[in-house]
Amino acid sequence: MPDEQRFPWVGLLTLAGAIFVSVTSEFLPTGLLPDMARDLDVSLSTAGLLVTVFAGTVVIATTPLAAMTRNVSRKVIVVAVLLVIALANVLAAIAPTYELLVGARILGGLAHGLFWAVVAAYSAHLVPPHQLGKAVAITSGGGSAAFVLGVPVGTALGHVLGWRAAFLIIGGIVVVLTLVVIKYLPAVQHQVPLRTGEIAIPARRDRSLPGVIIVCAVILLVLTAHNTFYTYITPWLVEQAGFPPDNVAFLLFLFGGAGAVGLVIAGFTTDRFPKRGFAIAVLALMAAITVLALLTMNQTVVTAAFVVWGVTFGGIPAMLQTRMLHTASFRLRDLAAALQTTAFNVGIGGGALLGAVVLDATSLSTLPFAAIALFAIGLVLSVSTDALRAARARRSML
Repeated sequence: MPDEQRFPWVGLLTLAGAIFVSVTSEFLPTGLLPDMARDLDVSLSTAGLLVTVFAGTVVIATTPLAAMTRNVSRKVIVVAVLLVIALANVLAAIAPTYELLVGARILGGLAHGLFWAVVAAYSAHLVPPHQLGKAVAITSGGGSAAFVLGVPVGTALGHVLGWRAAFLIIGGIVVVLTLVVIKYLPAVQHQVPLRTGEIAIPARRDRSLPGVIIVCAVILLVLTAHNTFYTYITPWLVEQAGFPPDNVAFLLFLFGGAGAVGLVIAGFTTDRFPKRGFAIAVLALMAAITVLALLTMNQTVVTAAFVVWGVTFGGIPAMLQTRMLHTASFRLRDLAAALQTTAFNVGIGGGALLGAVVLDATSLSTLPFAAIALFAIGLVLSVSTDALRAARARRSML
């Protein structure tokens, strides 16, 4: 096939590799918190704030940084932020105090937020619209691989060599991936030149902005729903479902592997059935969580439902990202990617916070029902807005 029609496997796999190291870097502390707390002489809860600080930095800084760098080459930004992520990991590894480690995590959060604001829209510059679902699934595979392979391996290295060595190793791997990006990631033209006599329209007047906001609201609801329950899945599996604590790691591995399967399915189906596929995935997810909540005493059924949850949710972030890229106009794609990144991180942090509130007020058994309610609201919002948009399109044709 001619070069302009060939599917850009190399560029997309390079992006997936960059996402892999970035996500691994983000979640590396989660498996090493006890070691870090002991070495830095802080409590476990204080060490846990390293994750909160990172996510909070992403939420606060992503959109402003994306706006400040909107005229900079996308490839240049990817290279620059990967180098900053590598530096942040090195600084974390050599940080003599907890306060300096927090500073290193803030630096990493700044780079990570801008990284996602650019990478989330990068695949849309490499493929035509009808291949967006497949392209996004490929790049999202880097994130899935980080949870299935990167974070567990990083945790194992941290336990064997020490948490500082783990941060140094991931920093070195990020540098290697940066060289791969320089070599293999195609540069893209992300700006639309104005035609003669055309006036630039502010983002707030872009016709696709309302749709972008609605997609962000769906992302926020779905991610909040997921993390309201999943954040506390370990104690739920032990106390509610009766699994031995030693079995939890295997169950989480099953969930991660199931998520990778769901991502592959999404890659094949999203381009053909973007709206119906999302609705079916959310309905199946809600059914799986309902089974978990009602049949807790049957561990075989719980395991099967947990795997179904992993499969269905595994493709949902890629579906939502694809929908965002289809919804946003070309000029609004970078801002949409920044807003999308913010919505994802608010959902992650907000879900954990909401789960804590529900847990304090009731018990672990209530968490799945809270998640189901939020999933239902997100699904209703998505389906109803799609129906309204379709009705409006039909009226305009009459």
